[in-house]
Amino acid sequence: MTFMAILKHIASKNADYGEAERYLIFQHDEYTQKPILDENGHMLIREEYYLDGINCDPFTFAAECQETNAYFHKNQSYNEIKSHHYIISFDPKDRNEHGLTGELAQQLGVEYAKKNFPGHQALVCTHTDGHNGSGNIHVHIVINSIRKYDTEPQPYMEFDRDSKAGYKHHLSDRYRIYLKQKVMDMCTANGLNQVDLLTPAERKISEKEYWAKRRGQKNLDKHNAELEKKGLTPRQTTFQTEKQYLRDAIDTVASQATSQEEFSRLLSKKYNITFKVSRGRYSYLHPNRSKYITGRSLGTLYEEKHLLQIFQENTTAQITENPIPDISQVVNSSTPPVSAHAATTAEAPHTFLFIKSDLRLVTDLQHCIKAQQSQAYAQKVKLSNLKMMAQTVAYVQEHGFQSKADLDAALSDASAQSTDARNTLKSTENTLKNVNEQIHYTGQYLANKSIYSDYRKSRNKEKFYDDHRAELTLYESALRILKEKSQGNKLPTLKMLREEKNRLTELQTVQREDFNARREHERELRTVCSNVDIILGTSQVQNRQREHTQEKS
Repeated sequence: MTFMAILKHIASKNADYGEAERYLIFQHDEYTQKPILDENGHMLIREEYYLDGINCDPFTFAAECQETNAYFHKNQSYNEIKSHHYIISFDPKDRNEHGLTGELAQQLGVEYAKKNFPGHQALVCTHTDGHNGSGNIHVHIVINSIRKYDTEPQPYMEFDRDSKAGYKHHLSDRYRIYLKQKVMDMCTANGLNQVDLLTPAERKISEKEYWAKRRGQKNLDKHNAELEKKGLTPRQTTFQTEKQYLRDAIDTVASQATSQEEFSRLLSKKYNITFKVSRGRYSYLHPNRSKYITGRSLGTLYEEKHLLQIFQENTTAQITENPIPDISQVVNSSTPPVSAHAATTAEAPHTFLFIKSDLRLVTDLQHCIKAQQSQAYAQKVKLSNLKMMAQTVAYVQEHGFQSKADLDAALSDASAQSTDARNTLKSTENTLKNVNEQIHYTGQYLANKSIYSDYRKSRNKEKFYDDHRAELTLYESALRILKEKSQGNKLPTLKMLREEKNRLTELQTVQREDFNARREHERELRTVCSNVDIILGTSQVQNRQREHTQEKS
């Protein structure tokens, strides 16, 4: 595994904050994550470590986090994320080449934590022993998920609550990019080695997958050793993670497939992998899993952009010359259509059914740099263009377009329907967002309602308010927001809000499917229109050349 000035993140639901303290102070086997014990079964203190606390004493971190959680009535359930663990690993060469020491790394880590996790209780600890003695210096930053103090709003914060005490650490995509950029800036400022943390990896191996492979290989080697002792030959010698199984299968199938549909069919037939596309994102279901794994988590080689390019290249490579009809006559034909176009432009049903074809844009050879550099590639593209032209002509005939104007009208209508579907979906999503906010603040209101009731009954309201400031503030803010959203009407019950959320969620799913289908239909018609424009232009040039030849003869 490579250790280059990288940033790792782990979210934990463990309520025992003391476990983080023990890990930082005492020796652990990074492979098994278990503490290393002496001959008497006692834990061993790390030979070299540097420990600081931010907004807390480092040796009472656990107790102080529990006090904060109790004060804000947060982190009380199992499913809540209790802490966030960030690790900044430096290049092992930074020791000798750039004079990096444990003291300097700790200083950099403390500064980084103060600037980028303001208001949080945090432990900052630097280890100099690396992973199982690899020697790389790395800094651990463990923060309580609940913010203890109000802070100034920062550019990476998405919501006002992200700077308020009593709210959770919100690691958005923008925040994650910001944190990586700050690690890179820190390395640059201190002359340390680094890699580009913002460029996605072609084959993305996470920390979790790396250690899973290590553990799996160790167990497999142990199992195989037992088989060999019995005189048996192991069937498998290399452990394969679920993600690696997907990568290997996708690599094999992608090298053969010429379309998205064929790609999906081969994955299912050969490897029992289910493939789906949602919002332009590719996802894969391993045969032993119930949850899909996104192409993004596998690497850029397994996402839509790269794979569609591979499919087109495969199509180009497999093309053989086939005679095609006179294209201009077909496109401009005034003969009656094979099927009525009215069926395409008729009023759409509630769920729009669309079956995607294999049509692709005809490549412009004059502006294709690769074709200009390679004559062989240019010839393949020409053959591919002929196939796409023939498919375009077949599409025009099949759908009964009598003229170019008829085709343009169909595209305009499809574009309008796609826009309407998108606007309808956005409206539902905004309504759902508002309902989710109402559910959140209704829960906040109900959780603190009894405290407010006791406050109204108390004789010393000032003292009671000081003792329960956090709860009363949450109650008042929730009530204010709910009244604003209700616009003078009666506040809805939590049951009503949840029923409305379920209804909107189902409606959102139907509308998203409808929009995706209409958008694909629009894209297909746009491809046909573009190809027809090129076909007509090509045919006109060919006709002029033919006429010129006849005049010479």
